[in-house]
Parts: sequence; C-alpha cells; structure tokens
Amino acid sequence: MQENILNAFAEQAKTMYSPMAKFNSLFVDNMEKLTEFQISAIKSYAEMGLSQLKSAAEIKDADTMRTFTSAQAETATSLNKKIMEDAKAMSDMAMEFKTQIEGIMEEVRSTAATTASTAAKPAPKAKTAA
Repeated sequence: MQENILNAFAEQAKTMYSPMAKFNSLFVDNMEKLTEFQISAIKSYAEMGLSQLKSAAEIKDADTMRTFTSAQAETATSLNKKIMEDAKAMSDMAMEFKTQIEGIMEEVRSTAATTASTAAKPAPKAKTAA
C-alpha cells in the first residue's frame, strides 16, 4: 500500500513539474533567440553609423558635401525601414512566445482536469471476509 502511495506521489510530482520544465525550456530558447536578434540588430545599426561617419570624413569640397547630403535622405529611409522590420520581427517573436505559453497552459489545464477526475473516482471497496 505504501508503494502505491509513493508511486502516486511520484506520478503527481512528474505531472506537476513537467509544465514548469517546458516553460523554463521555452523561456531560455526565447531569450536566446531574442538575444541573437538584438546582437544582429545592434551590429547592423553600428555598421550603418560607421558607414555614415566614413562618408562624412571623406567630405573635402562642395561637391562631396552635396553628394553626402543628398545620400542622407536615402540613408534615413533605409534606417527607418530597418527599424520597422526589426519592430515587426520583435512583435512576431513575442506573439509566437505567447502562443507557445498558451499551449503549455492549456496542457496544464487538461492534465489538471484529468488528474482531478481520476482522483475523484471512488476507490473500490475491499471485500471483507465473512
């Protein structure tokens, strides 16, 4: 009888901690993806800025100044486009994470409901010797 109780307790512990393990794994994976995305974004923004600094350093006369200033509108447009793309990518990652968390929570709900209905079943009566 004690073995049955211990087995039931071990099974309940597995059921209880399984969603936490899934959540932790999902969280770490999401943080890794987010960090890689941010590092990539910072690198591309830094490259854009350095490119602009190099272009500004090459200004030597009115013609190169005119070329540099006319290229600024194009650079601003491409920077704005990059920012919008990065914001959309971040939003998509957040929505994917939310969907995955909701999936884990639904799994927890269904597991809890199954466990509760199993626990609510009356135990079979032991036969008594007459």
